[in-house]
Amino acid sequence: MSKLLIVADVEGSCSATPRGLQLAELMDLQPEVVAFVYADLKRLKLDAKSAASVKKQLMDQRRSAVTAEVEKFAGSNRRVKVQVVWAEAIHDWIIKRAGGDYAGVVKTRHKSESFGHTSTDWHLLRQCSAPVLLVSKRKWRKGGLILATVDLDAGSKTKQALNVDVVTTARHYAEMLETELLVLCVIDVPTLLNDLDLVDPRKYAKAKETELRPTLEKLAEQTGLPLSRFKVKRGPVAKTIVSEAADKKAQLVVMGTVGRRGVRAQVLGNTAEEVLGLLRADTLTLKP
Repeated sequence: MSKLLIVADVEGSCSATPRGLQLAELMDLQPEVVAFVYADLKRLKLDAKSAASVKKQLMDQRRSAVTAEVEKFAGSNRRVKVQVVWAEAIHDWIIKRAGGDYAGVVKTRHKSESFGHTSTDWHLLRQCSAPVLLVSKRKWRKGGLILATVDLDAGSKTKQALNVDVVTTARHYAEMLETELLVLCVIDVPTLLNDLDLVDPRKYAKAKETELRPTLEKLAEQTGLPLSRFKVKRGPVAKTIVSEAADKKAQLVVMGTVGRRGVRAQVLGNTAEEVLGLLRADTLTLKP
């Protein structure tokens, strides 16, 4: 049985635990809840025995709190693996762990990144091989729409395959949650052409939509969805996705993302990261 890795957050503010347990049950996955604890014990200048005792006490307290949280949402009869890990850089542990037989990682979303600091969420978006579901504090509503976003202009076979994966995954979630699915295709007029008045944005978008029509029809056929489930809009990609998600009151946005590393990753965010900074709904990101 495939597993679902659920990252337990600070007690009382964690949305990932109930959401992850709900999904694990719906998707027949084995839930594994992991909690992290860490303290710089060297600063306390303890001897080895005292440091080990403090570490054990902190881990035991965390395990007790997480176990109670799991039983609150899953019940004591359901087998849920709970693990407490002593680690400061938790993204390294998650990324390594998720490289195994895991259907995904569920984590409460945190919006915090600066030039000198990359948050755990951003590390997972860029480097985690498993699908990453970042959840907000908003509860899923019955009938809440699921929005999938694809890049019809993707030239490589890898990105085209990612489009299929995104739509197929979103369809699975929509069927599982018994809700509506909308696939959004955004046509972005190149900023330089628009700023220099070299093209009429409406005419450009219309011509581009006609050009991409065969690609859209092929994607609909590959994923078994009617064309009525697809919507083409013109505008800046990230802002258009966020606007459509808000307008349709989407509870989950599914998209593909390409990981970046190094300085380039800190300076340039991809579309998924731009969307995440603005979106209030849950976000499920998939990699090629």
